[in-house]
Amino acid sequence: MTPISGSDDIFDGDDGDEIIREPKQGRDGVDRHEPDTRAWIVHPELKSDADRRDPEAGLEEAISLAKALPGLDVQGAEIVRLPKLHPGMLFGKGKIAELKERLHDNEIELLLIDGPVSPVQQRNLEKAWGVKILDRTSLILEIFSDRARTREGVLQVEMAALSYQRTRLVRAWTHLERQRGGLGFVGGPGETQIEADRRAIDTQIVRLRRQLEKVVKTRALHRAARAKVPYPIVALVGYTNAGKSTLFNRLTGADVMAKDMLFATLDPTMRQLTLPTNDKIILSDTVGFISDLPTELVASFRATLEEVLEADVILHVRDISHAETAGQMAQVHQILSSLDVPEETPMIEVWNKIDVLDEDAHNAHLAEAARRDGVVPISAITGQGLDDLITTITEHLSDPTFEEDLTLGWHEGRLMAWLNEEKIVEAQTEGQDGWSIKVRWTSEQARRFDLERSKG
Repeated sequence: MTPISGSDDIFDGDDGDEIIREPKQGRDGVDRHEPDTRAWIVHPELKSDADRRDPEAGLEEAISLAKALPGLDVQGAEIVRLPKLHPGMLFGKGKIAELKERLHDNEIELLLIDGPVSPVQQRNLEKAWGVKILDRTSLILEIFSDRARTREGVLQVEMAALSYQRTRLVRAWTHLERQRGGLGFVGGPGETQIEADRRAIDTQIVRLRRQLEKVVKTRALHRAARAKVPYPIVALVGYTNAGKSTLFNRLTGADVMAKDMLFATLDPTMRQLTLPTNDKIILSDTVGFISDLPTELVASFRATLEEVLEADVILHVRDISHAETAGQMAQVHQILSSLDVPEETPMIEVWNKIDVLDEDAHNAHLAEAARRDGVVPISAITGQGLDDLITTITEHLSDPTFEEDLTLGWHEGRLMAWLNEEKIVEAQTEGQDGWSIKVRWTSEQARRFDLERSKG
C-alpha cells in the first residue's frame, strides 16, 4: 500500500473537554458493580405495513443495539407478528398473556420493544407485565448518553432526551391528573402537574441550549482558524458498524474506538493527512447513522455533523457483506438529505468488508465496482483496495493541471529547487542568464510558486 503520513494534530469535533465518568462507589468508598439487568427483546412486525423491514434483520439489529448498552444481559429475543396495532396495549390480549408468562419464567426486568411505543401503551404494558419497558428511541438515547465523552456530545444528548421526554408527558403517569395549588406567582392557581412538568423541561432545554451555543461558538472559532489553512475536508459517513472508525484508524494511525458494536464512535474526530501527492487533507470520522434515528437526535446532532455539510468529498462507507446493505444505503442518503447536505458534494462509495465475502460474491462485487464510477471495494482490516481509495480521493481533490513556460535567473536557485521538489518540471534548458523551464502544475501550485517568488 502507498504510505500515507498522518499528523499528530488532532481536530476534535467540538473542541470540548473530555468528560470522565467515575465508577459507582458505595459509602465505604468501595466500587459497586451492579448486576446486569436481565432483558428481553421484541421486534414487532406489522403485516399491514408495506414499508416494513425484513424482520430477521430488524431483530438482529435490535440485539446489536442492546449489546451496545453496558449493563444489559439479553436473555432472549423474538419477532412478534401483528395483523394490526392495538392503540392501548400495542399487542392483543393473547400475546400479552403469552409474553407475561415468558418474561416471568425468565425473570426479565427490562423489555426492549424495537419500534415506537406511545406513553399510554408503555404505561399499560408495564402495569400488565411488571417490567420496565424501553422503545427503540429510548434505547438509542440511552446508548448515546453512555457514549458521549465531550462537552458538546453530553449537552446534545441531554437536549435530545428532554425533547423526547416532553412529547411523552400526556397521560404518561398517574400523577398527571393532579392539580397544584399555590399563590399564582408561576403558572396560576389550578395549574395541572403536566403543565408544571412541561415548563420544567422547557426551562432545562433553554439552559442546555445556551450552554451548547457557547460550545458551538468555540467550535466556529476553531473552524475559522482551520479555514485559513485551506485543507480540503474528507468526511466519513455511513450506517453504524460499517467500519468507518476502522478505516479512519487504518489511514491515519489514530486510535479511535473501533469495535464490532453499534455506535462505537459518537463524538467526531479529525486528523490531518498528507497524501502521496504531498497535498494535505483533513479526514473526519462521524457518528454512524441508523434506521429510524430519533428526530430529536437528528436535530441535536446537526452541529456535530457540520463537518459533513462543509466537506469537499464524502466517503460513504458501506458494509457490503451485510444482508441489508441496500436498505442501509437508502437510510444514509435519507439522513444526509434531511441534513441538507449539498447534492453537488462529490461522494465516493466505499464497499468495506469485501474480505468476508465468499469467493463468488467477492469476485462479483469487484466486477460490479469496476463497471461503476465512484465505487471502491476495500477491506479496512486487511488493507485491500486502500491504494485505489487514496487514488480516487486524490483525483476528486486534484486541480486540473496545465503547462506553463518559466524563466528563472541563476540567482533563483531556491525556486528551481522548489519546482523540482514538487516534481512538476517537464523540461528544462540552461541559457546564458538562467534556466528556461516547462512545468505542468495546478493553479494551487502556481499560486504557491508566486508566493515563494514574492519572498525574494
